[in-house]
Amino acid sequence: MENSPTIFIVPTGIGCEVGGFAGDALPTAKLLASASGCLITHPNVMNGGTLSEKDKNIFYVEGYNLDRLAKGEIALKRVKQQQIGLIFDSAIEKEILVRHLQVADACVSTLGINVNSYVITKKPLKIVIDSDSSKISGGIIENPDTLIDAGKCLIEKGVTAIAIVAKFPDDSDSLETNIYREGKGVDPISGVEAVISHLISKFLKVPCAHAPALNPIELNEKLDPRAAAEEIGYTFLPSVLIGLSNAPDIVELPAKNELISLHPDQIETIVVPNGALGGEAVLAGFEKGLNIISVKNQNTLKVSNEFFDYPNLFEVDNYLEAAGIILAIKKGIKLDSVKRPLKKIQQCSYSD
Repeated sequence: MENSPTIFIVPTGIGCEVGGFAGDALPTAKLLASASGCLITHPNVMNGGTLSEKDKNIFYVEGYNLDRLAKGEIALKRVKQQQIGLIFDSAIEKEILVRHLQVADACVSTLGINVNSYVITKKPLKIVIDSDSSKISGGIIENPDTLIDAGKCLIEKGVTAIAIVAKFPDDSDSLETNIYREGKGVDPISGVEAVISHLISKFLKVPCAHAPALNPIELNEKLDPRAAAEEIGYTFLPSVLIGLSNAPDIVELPAKNELISLHPDQIETIVVPNGALGGEAVLAGFEKGLNIISVKNQNTLKVSNEFFDYPNLFEVDNYLEAAGIILAIKKGIKLDSVKRPLKKIQQCSYSD
């Protein structure tokens, strides 16, 4: 069966009802991948703390590169295995560092993932979180250069994909954290996580993803099931290593004598939450005439369908409907043909 390459976006740090928590959009990604035959999505969708899955129909692409793909700047190349290097923030305490190294060893011994080596930053990254449970998660890195230098060190040693583990402020008892854990707010650290991975993508052009280093937190009996994956184990690193293990290579366009598995011109559809239509990938999709499926998925953004007069913009109530539209597109079925009442075809008039 032919594929219908589809980009699936759930923006980080905007409190999406589906996809705003610990990998809770992963079942949706599997559904859309099955419908499309080829899904391109980002770590925020796939990473569930210690839980994740591989799927031969899903390309795992960091958000900055996902935007570049939609804009036609890069293509993707399938690989059997990435050689992963780890960057550890020098601010991480020794015990937590050892825990993460043991997780990496476990992913090698149990899953066969190629984790090659690690480096510790010369200076602490100094993560600053700027978060409000009712708005958008954000923050900054005070020492971004030390992150880039660490990545360059790994690439010089032959690493082809990078996982970053940064020390995050211990705010486990903060109001924002507890609101999030109970399923009512925005993930307070996800915004600055995106800043970290975007930096590596922009300057080093390799697949990458981030896992925060946090101290173990107190039991919360009011925990929302969507956040529960983050309560397992000591680290969030396993899902990152699983995702990166065979993430596609980034191919800069125009490419010379380079094998390409997915060219941006093959993309047919973008699936995105209603309210989040202002992102770079979606705006590029509008320009290219792609199908845009806007799904009702409550979040803190307000750039919704009424701002756009676009013929290929479809608003649906849930991701099950989105999968149905993708299947119809893939099979070449006119969408109106499965709706009732059916409209008669119209006669064209000649222009003067």
